[in-house]
Amino acid sequence: MKTRNGYPVYPLTVAQKFHNYYVEFSPKKEVLNIGTSLTIGTEIDFDELKKAIYKACERCECMRVHFTKDKDGTWYQYVVDKYEKEVDFYDFSEVSMEEAAKTMRKWTAVPFDKEDSYLNRIVMIKTSDGYSGIYFLVDHRIMDAQSLMCFLRDVVELYCNAKYEGVPYPKEMASYIEQVKKDLAYEAGSKAKQRDEEFFHKLIEESEPIFNGMDGSTLLDRQRERDQKPNGRAAINVTDSVDSELDIFHLEEEPTTRLMRFCEERHVSLTCLLLMGIRTYLQKKNGNDDVSVNTAIARRATLMEKKSGGTRIHSFPFRTIISEDKTFMEGIYHIRDMQNEMFRHANYDPVAYFAHRTKTYQTSRGATYEPMSLTYQPMSLKEKGLDKLGDIKYKTVWYPNGATTQGMYLTVMHRPDDNGLDFNFEHQIKAFSREELEHFYYYLCRIMFKGIENPDLTIGEIIKLV
Repeated sequence: MKTRNGYPVYPLTVAQKFHNYYVEFSPKKEVLNIGTSLTIGTEIDFDELKKAIYKACERCECMRVHFTKDKDGTWYQYVVDKYEKEVDFYDFSEVSMEEAAKTMRKWTAVPFDKEDSYLNRIVMIKTSDGYSGIYFLVDHRIMDAQSLMCFLRDVVELYCNAKYEGVPYPKEMASYIEQVKKDLAYEAGSKAKQRDEEFFHKLIEESEPIFNGMDGSTLLDRQRERDQKPNGRAAINVTDSVDSELDIFHLEEEPTTRLMRFCEERHVSLTCLLLMGIRTYLQKKNGNDDVSVNTAIARRATLMEKKSGGTRIHSFPFRTIISEDKTFMEGIYHIRDMQNEMFRHANYDPVAYFAHRTKTYQTSRGATYEPMSLTYQPMSLKEKGLDKLGDIKYKTVWYPNGATTQGMYLTVMHRPDDNGLDFNFEHQIKAFSREELEHFYYYLCRIMFKGIENPDLTIGEIIKLV
């Protein structure tokens, strides 16, 4: 087996290769940075917090992952035995919250050294609102949002175990490397992979999708003109600049509760409801029953997958053909059934999916059928560790890295203070303005609430009413 610095090396998984592929072409290498802060509204013992951080890094193998490249340019990874990177401290208590956020945004826009070094940074912070905690920066190739939350939860539980009586020591994390080995075994021509490939090839070859723009057919019409294909169905949805912004819209606690209650009573996920809202908006704007958006699948079904860290997100196009005479509820159940089917095959390589689709329909370079991507992040720290702190309040903030290769990526997640929903739109600045996103958010909410209040209305009736 190959080694590097005395450690065994392993190939990158499909999810890591996907990130590695687009960072190679991005002029801004910070495109893979995920920056967040977790702060608590109580006095923190920073010596004890630092011990908890180092202990959590000892328990979490993916925090110790290094990348290396061999002579032919192939990337590998290995895990070092000890986390020896310095945990810094930064006192923001004398500056405004806006100034502190600006500094942390700057930190988030600094790319990591790619070879033979840690792909994360941890800073203990104190802010002027009386909160204290952690700023955490990590490379998307070694963590996604769920593993990031899992790591922060472990830090909190280790700290609470040391500081407060009656708080149990957290259960062990799972091995990152053992999960990588399982993923690599799947990729090495397993029967499961063959089944998944057959599923996606059949799905792709059924018929060609059509692009539905956020503002109607403008982009598609332009693409048809460029390609001199009056019946072309794909369009380029990105700009010539990866410079990005993050615009956030807040849905209050009470309306969020209504959405969640509806999902619970009807046995559907909030992702299904969000997808129904998005596709109905696009159907309204474009007049097509055939709508596609990209959706992220976390692939964390087993305990090992949940606790092993790493990046496990696979993103696939999610296409639905639902006519306007179907009811809102029929549409949601159709989405639920299709999602359940797709989840069973989600270990398949998304890059291979897109390659086969491009080959099948001979689309222009860079053209797509999906105007946006959606991720719903159901996991919050509230019910996963910080409940041990009783009534002590805490905050989580996500910081943009300033670059994205996608036109628009919507991440919906729960706020820690009231469990309301935040709609986080990361977008290329040249692709969308805040006003355009606000328009989309407004109509998305109108569609969802009209639908849950009148689930037996047809989609066509809802489109007319909103």
